[in-house]
Amino acid sequence: MSKAAKKPSPAKPLAKSAGRAQPSVHESKLGLQESQAYPASQRQRGLSVKEPPLDVHGAPATLKGYVSYLRSATPLQRVAAERQGVPAQVVKHMAASMELPAVRMFTILGIAKATAESKAAQQARIAGASGQAALGIMRLLGITEAIVDASTAEGARGFDSAKWLGRWIEQPQPALGGRKPADLLDTPTGFDVVARLLGSLESGSYQ
Repeated sequence: MSKAAKKPSPAKPLAKSAGRAQPSVHESKLGLQESQAYPASQRQRGLSVKEPPLDVHGAPATLKGYVSYLRSATPLQRVAAERQGVPAQVVKHMAASMELPAVRMFTILGIAKATAESKAAQQARIAGASGQAALGIMRLLGITEAIVDASTAEGARGFDSAKWLGRWIEQPQPALGGRKPADLLDTPTGFDVVARLLGSLESGSYQ
């Protein structure tokens, strides 16, 4: 009787097969999971704190890693990123890549310089509204990169999209009533408006 009770144990391979069904990080970057319409495993995969580049301990938490990740991330994965926040050091790297003073970047994100510098020194994350704004700028970087990648113009190769975006968000735009895109990035609605405007510039946007 006791031996017969142990027979159900072969069910374990199902857990392994379910694990292999989850798209790899490379598949995520290729956008393969976007057509899966949130499979059953999506909830666990999308909200896992261990998924690169959001692993606090395993870090490929670099600016390039975040931009690549966000370009193909699902809405649930972006929710997870927004809840965790962005490493302050990555934010400082983003400012340097966009050739913006760190103080100006902190102002755009709505965080005090002293607070941001303290978090950077402690290798902590910027969360809340400021962290969401930082992720928004990273998504703008992804949009800019996508525009350049799709371009067949000779000047597209080697084009510095981060530097261009840093200039563009600081220029008053007629479509925004003369406002700078940078001044609207502190709210989700403002980001949506700026993202739509940036996406509309696909033709000759970097000239």
